[in-house]
Amino acid sequence: MGDKPGLLLVNLGSPDAPTAKATRKYLGQFLHDYRVIDTTRWLWCPILHGIILRVRPAKSAKAYASIWAEPEGLEGPHDKMEAPLVRITRGQAEGVQARLGENVEVEIAMRYGNPSIGHGLDALKAKGCTRIAVLPLYPQYAGATTASVYDGVAMALEERMDVPELRFLRHYYDDPRYIAALASSIDDHLATLDWTPDCIMTSYHGLPQSYVDKGDPYQGECFETTELLRQHMGKTKSELYATFQSRFGPKAWLQPYTDKTLEKLPDEGVKKVAVMMPGFSADCLETLEEIKIEAHETFEEHGGTHFTAIPCLNTREDHLDLLADLARERLLNGWL
Repeated sequence: MGDKPGLLLVNLGSPDAPTAKATRKYLGQFLHDYRVIDTTRWLWCPILHGIILRVRPAKSAKAYASIWAEPEGLEGPHDKMEAPLVRITRGQAEGVQARLGENVEVEIAMRYGNPSIGHGLDALKAKGCTRIAVLPLYPQYAGATTASVYDGVAMALEERMDVPELRFLRHYYDDPRYIAALASSIDDHLATLDWTPDCIMTSYHGLPQSYVDKGDPYQGECFETTELLRQHMGKTKSELYATFQSRFGPKAWLQPYTDKTLEKLPDEGVKKVAVMMPGFSADCLETLEEIKIEAHETFEEHGGTHFTAIPCLNTREDHLDLLADLARERLLNGWL
């Protein structure tokens, strides 16, 4: 069949269905990852299995159910059968495949859940790919995301005798084309509104502060993304700034917190807010439910009058162009 290079697009993942059973299985895999929770296993596992996986799946399943059919405009063979994150990633793969042409095979994988990394590697192997490039769909590097993809690939290959040649993309948080795509997405979305926001918040997924204290560069890369976006758009620090969402557990997480910032803004005279999530390449639970629904409610409860969540880059043409260019220039160079 020849020796085409393969490209594996990897994102975080979602449950197979918006049910407590499926969510429990997904959370069990996710929260067992030492990159995600670095607490000693003898202490963490009893908490995880004795408390969290007994209580949280039902609540999380309800949240997934509220966004399962979103976002609009993704009709097709996978419509409503898979979580938004998985459906969008499939659309991204189709767009990247069209741009790279028949000389490359493109597949998707999820770090947790399905389709698994092992499934993606098997699919590429079945197509004759012995050289595989892995593109984690995380613009900013973090040990809990990008490095965990490295681990996932290694674990998927650890019992195989025939291991492919591998290349990995570490990050693309400062690529000018990524910054330009973010700026264009803001302009396009705000043009659909009949009001103008007082400020734009860039909300990134949080990490425990201890991870950054140990050397994780994630926080700095998030701040740099926002600074580059600010410069590109000619905004001031009060007009466009970074916050962090999705706290979990009692530890201190990266600040400023998105929810706490939204709570205090109305008292400071900021009544109209737009929130974008530059660290997410595709809309998912954390953007569609946590920000679009929960954060919206929080802002209005504290006196805000206008709120909008700017969609992730998803399958925008400029985003697909970026992903294809990153693959050509930084992963497939010399293989084509």
